Amino acid sequence: MRHEISVNEFSPIVREYASYKTVIQGCSQRTVEQYLIDLRTFFRYLLCEGDAAVLHDPEQFMAITVESVDLNLLREVSADQIYDFLLYADSERQNQTSAKARKLAAIRSLYKFLVNKRGYLTDNPAANIDSPKKKKSLPKFLSLDEARALLSAVLNDPEARHRERDFCIITLFLNCGMRVGELVGINLQDIDPSLRSLRVLGKGNKERIIYLNEACREALAGYLLIRKGEAYAACTDRALFLSNRQARLSIQGVQVTVQKYLNMAGLASKHYSVHKLRHTAATLMYQSGEVDIRVLKDILGHEQLNTTQIYTHVSNRNMEEAMKHNPLSGESAGED
Repeated sequence: MRHEISVNEFSPIVREYASYKTVIQGCSQRTVEQYLIDLRTFFRYLLCEGDAAVLHDPEQFMAITVESVDLNLLREVSADQIYDFLLYADSERQNQTSAKARKLAAIRSLYKFLVNKRGYLTDNPAANIDSPKKKKSLPKFLSLDEARALLSAVLNDPEARHRERDFCIITLFLNCGMRVGELVGINLQDIDPSLRSLRVLGKGNKERIIYLNEACREALAGYLLIRKGEAYAACTDRALFLSNRQARLSIQGVQVTVQKYLNMAGLASKHYSVHKLRHTAATLMYQSGEVDIRVLKDILGHEQLNTTQIYTHVSNRNMEEAMKHNPLSGESAGED
């Protein structure tokens, strides 16, 4: 479900904050929108705090406008109110740990701007609130056979309208490990003429070069024959991947496409997603034994090495084999 949002829903001070995130910090539009969505939920909570009827009625809650939330209201917010909001997010909205942590991060970011960057306020009520502790779990990824089945599902789809495009998209995900936002942002001019590499815009508006292997080059060449062909001769959009309307393919459009082929490949019950394809690329590269963790960090566009180290886990098969190599594995309590 997509939450539509506009900066015009907010007071001038929050609009100033959104501009700061975009212009000064270089956050993407999608990132700023997510901050605003979480802040809007927090503001709605503040405006109806104590009104149980509204808090428990999603329709009434969603109808609350937040333009009145200004410096005067934000100055009065206490740490207890933020704690209560997180409790509400947990119990009433069934937010998982990651969603609660994201909401707290948005509140912290706003107050850091108001207190530290602009000096509009003197106290930051969120400063000493610990983030909800996230459960550390291994990344979920497709096996090599599942990845091949997914690619085959695209090639064997008898009703595919955009077979070359969709095959190229999934091939890039499975081989390059790019984020969905990076993929939809690719323009034709970002591709090296020899198809050796392409440029993507990652988090924090940081560009990086992704080098393409043979599978990616072949898939991209096949799609470019169509993208640069007569069917798109009148298209003025320079996006690499286009929708039916010959406009840039949206993140949601990619998600729908990938889910369609996951279903066709018989993988629906595994609850895979677009982001799991990024995990798949990273895991398969690392488990090949040929990719250094520091190189993988740069391929994925991670800021810190510890973010990448989650992919250093080993497969169950490797752990099983390791147990067999214990010198005591053959000892038993058999008869003398």
